Amino acid sequence: MKDWRHVSRRLAGMLAMSIIPLAMASAAATSIAPVKMETFHIGAFNLALRADTQTLARLSPQTEPSFDFTLGQRLAERQGDGYVQIGDIHIRLRTGSGPWRDFASDHARRPITPLTTDGNTFAAADMTATLGQDFPLKLTRSWVKDGDGVVMRFVLSNPGNESIDVGALGLPMVFDNILTGCSLEQAHTQASFADPYIGEDAGYVQVTRLNGNGPALLVLPEAGTPLEAWNPIADTRHAKPDDLFTDRGPRGQTAEGFYDWTVASRGFAEQEWAHAGEPWNVPTSIVLKPGQTRTLALRFVLSPSIRAIESTLIRYQRPVAVGIPGYVIPTDLTASLFLHSPQPVAHIDVQPKDALELMPAPPQHGWTRYTVRAKGWGRARVTLHYQDGSVQTVSYFMTKPLQQAVADLGHFATTREWFDDPNDPFHRAPAILTFDREANAIVTQEPRVWIAGMSDEGGAGSWVAAMMKQLDNPDPLEVAKLERLMDETVVGTLQVATGAHAGAVRKSLFYYDPAAHPGYYDPQRDWSTWTSWSKQDADDLGRSYNYPHVAIGHWVMYRLARNHVGLVTRHDWRWYLDHAYQTAVAMMRDAPHYAQFGQMEGEVFVEILKDLQREHLDAEAANLTQLMKARADHWRTLAYPFGSEMPWDSTGQPEVYAWMRYFGYQTQAAQTREVILGYDPALPSWGYNGNARRYWDFLYAGKLARIERQIHHYGSALNAVPLFDAYRANPSDLYLLRVAYGGLLGGIANIDRDGFAAAAFHSDPDAMRFDAYSGDYGMGFFGHAYASATYLVDDPTFGWLSFGGNLTQSADGWRLTPRDSARTRVFIAPASAWLTLSAGKFESVDYQPGHGDIVLHLGPADAHTPVARLSVEATTAGAPHYQLQGVPIERGQYVIALQAHPTIVHLTVASHWR
Repeated sequence: MKDWRHVSRRLAGMLAMSIIPLAMASAAATSIAPVKMETFHIGAFNLALRADTQTLARLSPQTEPSFDFTLGQRLAERQGDGYVQIGDIHIRLRTGSGPWRDFASDHARRPITPLTTDGNTFAAADMTATLGQDFPLKLTRSWVKDGDGVVMRFVLSNPGNESIDVGALGLPMVFDNILTGCSLEQAHTQASFADPYIGEDAGYVQVTRLNGNGPALLVLPEAGTPLEAWNPIADTRHAKPDDLFTDRGPRGQTAEGFYDWTVASRGFAEQEWAHAGEPWNVPTSIVLKPGQTRTLALRFVLSPSIRAIESTLIRYQRPVAVGIPGYVIPTDLTASLFLHSPQPVAHIDVQPKDALELMPAPPQHGWTRYTVRAKGWGRARVTLHYQDGSVQTVSYFMTKPLQQAVADLGHFATTREWFDDPNDPFHRAPAILTFDREANAIVTQEPRVWIAGMSDEGGAGSWVAAMMKQLDNPDPLEVAKLERLMDETVVGTLQVATGAHAGAVRKSLFYYDPAAHPGYYDPQRDWSTWTSWSKQDADDLGRSYNYPHVAIGHWVMYRLARNHVGLVTRHDWRWYLDHAYQTAVAMMRDAPHYAQFGQMEGEVFVEILKDLQREHLDAEAANLTQLMKARADHWRTLAYPFGSEMPWDSTGQPEVYAWMRYFGYQTQAAQTREVILGYDPALPSWGYNGNARRYWDFLYAGKLARIERQIHHYGSALNAVPLFDAYRANPSDLYLLRVAYGGLLGGIANIDRDGFAAAAFHSDPDAMRFDAYSGDYGMGFFGHAYASATYLVDDPTFGWLSFGGNLTQSADGWRLTPRDSARTRVFIAPASAWLTLSAGKFESVDYQPGHGDIVLHLGPADAHTPVARLSVEATTAGAPHYQLQGVPIERGQYVIALQAHPTIVHLTVASHWR
């Protein structure tokens, strides 16, 4: 839920933290003396240090000196005590068995003592004083030129007579992710997002620009500075009074906040994280004996582009891990882990023991390869011990076979989340409502009323997920319940059925009206904020983001009725397609303000249009084309057409991309693709790989409501959709497929062993668990179900690979056995052949590279699927065009009669192809 009008109008309750207008900050800054700086041209950088603190004041590529990765433009307003900078340090320590004590160089700044520099050291200082008079260690910091990079080095020494245990040590990473007061153009031009690979000695932070352009900044550890944890720096206003590891800048929807590169974390694990889930790495501490020193250092370097990050790491002699298809591994899939390291692997540990099996496989072009098989369920950590003593960790998530995980989801949603109370005063029955996993109960009331209201993302998520599950894996009992949901609750209650507003969608069925419903509302909850909509607010038709959810329901039912026999019984296919069309038209008519933006799950409108065309409903198709082209033409005029009800968002880009591709606006489609890569990383962790940036939606759909980087919120799978399409259009760009598959599988980790699907995973180390609400999970599952496919790839570096399937070699080719959740889509990358089934299943696909033959093995018929319906598309110019000889075509698809046993189909290259 992201209704920005209400947020702007009523800065109340939990959302008051979100907005600090830039004009206010600028006005404050004008009354503050400018900060004195020393500027340097070092390697690939132009940089500046504050003259008084020697903290980093600016960091710009020499190739683009007007751009700054840091908060240089806000330096004046952030110069006082309590504002962290790069070059500060946070330390928790104790002597003997005494209590932990905290020290922060930024908390109450005191003059540092500059030190003499020589050689490549261009600035140095003794920082001990600024950590306070009780600080028992000595600390110096230096800035050093090293090749084309810059090294920030700390030396921590113990001058006393007792050993000191440093239980927590953090180096603030402060980059310009503040979007407050920025236009979209300003945000994309000047802001960056930081993503961590929390991989110990092989860890790093990548700082990527919002526009997706290079160069990207990499922060790399020197020896003795592992990235053990990524700890958020608390907003001072919401921190405990004695918390020193804070920043005075407000965290909120327009400012994610900053993080500590945490080298040691045991002091946190014993206190703030004591009740959290397993951390990414084993917490450690640093013991300094009398006279002992510890050197910590981070290197700042540039990668020419986001795609070149891994090659840049290799150039700097860093270990690089690449998981195929990623780091979420179903137990019936054989995965691969490729390693490129200057040091050989001495041994490998897995935690929990035996959860994963890693077996050496033949190397590929300088990369060590392991086959990986999952043997359990849940999180697992692979620890790679290199011969020089350095350590790299890779975080995995093990799941059930994907078809089983998806079946569990459908069953849970249509049983445990099924709400069928005929006396419900809000007329929500029958419905699938939000579920609270901690309470193991349906959420029938919530002050954020949409969560219990079956609409908006936080309320529609559960039933949209159940609906999308049926697209490729229909279950007759589940379909029957969903027919009831659409017929009895959606049409006529959630969606206006007749009249001038037919097709329009309300914001929520649940609302707050104690006069109309006395005694219903829990008096222990706070019903006083803007989130507790009145009935008038809940009945509002103007929020376009609600329309795709309902359109999905109609469209899935249309597909089931059209392509299967006897599954859908209440209405025929034409009724559902008409209602899907009507919903799209109503969005443009009744919600035009927000319809100017890309919508979550907006690809459904593209599919509705294509189906109208296939059915030769020419008048409807022409009207919908005109409506949608007007949107695309508007987006085409914008520098960054990714607006939202939010100041910046990561949810409009997929639909914008889809329409740009549909209408042939390739320049804008390519720009959209690159912007997605700016906030959607490829990292060796199930949590961050393909994890499209999101950090505020726990406020709107989570049970633990706070600003926090969300792991595999719905944006991950939604942003995978355009990346998959972009890869099929350019199969040489494996990076696109890797990021896309990370997002596609990331959300599967949200499904627990019973089938409950959480909105997202809490990444802050004091939580490290899935949220208890199902919330808006279904929006991401739309992306998963819509895009699930198996890909066959011949990569020049990694060789023959499969994403989503198991690959076996024969004498003259390869057999691909799909293990994705749908098993209805296969892409043969060397042939640019996109094979899709709207009915039927692929059991396996044979490809013979020598002459390009493709043989399909289709699953047997069942009671509802007597025929398979196959589409064959060449996705690149010059690719071979495959066809089936002597097979009837209906609505642009081959209609293949299925048997009681698997059916074998040979695709041949069309004779007219050149």
